[in-house]
Amino acid sequence: MENPSNEAKKLKLEMANRLFFRLYQCANMLHKTGSRAIEAEGLTTQQWAVLGALSREEARNGMSIGELARYLMLSRQNLSGVIGRMERDGHLHTAADPNDRRSRLVRMTASGQQVWINLALPKIHHYYSQVLEDFSLNDTVHAVHYLLKILQNMQRLDQPDAEDVGDPALGMGSPS
Repeated sequence: MENPSNEAKKLKLEMANRLFFRLYQCANMLHKTGSRAIEAEGLTTQQWAVLGALSREEARNGMSIGELARYLMLSRQNLSGVIGRMERDGHLHTAADPNDRRSRLVRMTASGQQVWINLALPKIHHYYSQVLEDFSLNDTVHAVHYLLKILQNMQRLDQPDAEDVGDPALGMGSPS
């Protein structure tokens, strides 16, 4: 008979694999179904995220490209393409930051605000209600809580000086 401690580790690793696979599937389905929800507005889920970030009160004066990249957890290179297309479509404007000429501020244009508030946001809210249809408020709060914990741990691992916490024998990170 196997050691109960080893059995627990195996089960935890199996459950971790299921969890991360479900997160992967959810991310893919968010991209697919979320894009479909706002495609009539000519937006992608990446553009939806940019408009959402810039619509926050803290961003009313714009955000630097670096701040926006960090907030959305995207590379500056990936974000540059999205911003370029949105600027071309008239949803965003970039300009030199008056406080730091080396930095560029990204702001939503009046057209971008119109698209965001009057067209995209009602469809996004409808999408949320469909996806979370059988979730109670408590379910949603718990889901956000646990996803935030996972995100914080991933951010810790993303730090350049993070120690290698993976266990090569397990093929993934340590299940503990």
